[in-house]
Amino acid sequence: MSYWFQSSAPAHIMVIDDSVEELQVLLTALQRAGHRISLAFDALEGYRRAGVLQPDLILLDVHLGATSGFETCRLLKADHATAHIPVIFLTAGATLEERLTGLRAGAVDYILKPFEPEEVLVRISVHLTLAGGGAQPPGGVAEAPRRPLKSGDEAPHDLDRVIARAAQRLIENDLANIPPLPALAARVGTHEKRLTRAFRIHTGRTVLEFAREERLLRAQHLLVQTPLGIEEVAHAIGFSGAANFTTAFKERFGSTPAAYRQLSRDCACGA
Repeated sequence: MSYWFQSSAPAHIMVIDDSVEELQVLLTALQRAGHRISLAFDALEGYRRAGVLQPDLILLDVHLGATSGFETCRLLKADHATAHIPVIFLTAGATLEERLTGLRAGAVDYILKPFEPEEVLVRISVHLTLAGGGAQPPGGVAEAPRRPLKSGDEAPHDLDRVIARAAQRLIENDLANIPPLPALAARVGTHEKRLTRAFRIHTGRTVLEFAREERLLRAQHLLVQTPLGIEEVAHAIGFSGAANFTTAFKERFGSTPAAYRQLSRDCACGA
């Protein structure tokens, strides 16, 4: 079967995979479609190169050894320099749980190995179009020039800042189920000591302090904007019960959750 498919806009595709032998057919198809290709054989190498090379789309293997594709994707999506780049996961066998983990990490699609190159090229074309895909001159395996950093971007090598931001996103996205510190560190591709240091440097707080503050700020919103009861609010943000939640809320804001809700309602009525 022919695997030729001409993308409407040749682009710069980065492939992050430690088993490139499996990808020869895919790489050939990408080249024939006019795409330029950059390769990385290690998760963190791929993350760093993506920040420098600024590809239009990333094909990322799920299983990459010490740092998985999921952890790499979280770093890519937490970094301002790479957050906009569509990520498609490559995997030999994706369970439902694995697919959900990848999509929650920020991926736009999954492609199963072994590949059907025509399908891969069509999926790439679709996601480049949805992302406003960049057009690069046709070519083979090549390197793109380094993009000058814009104001507000951090240097691609500032991994600690990105690690801290990725952990923040994980905490904010599921306040009711924040993993223990070692597990949280593992999910952003690092260890407990480095995550703790990165958090202190870049947020001025410990991970626990940040999580507690985010929970209580979310509680304020839920008390004012939803009809949830106090016990329901407590469980929604990860407290074991209303008593512990009430104590923490009063320590932080100077009033109980019930009193805060009532005051908010009184202010709204008097406005």
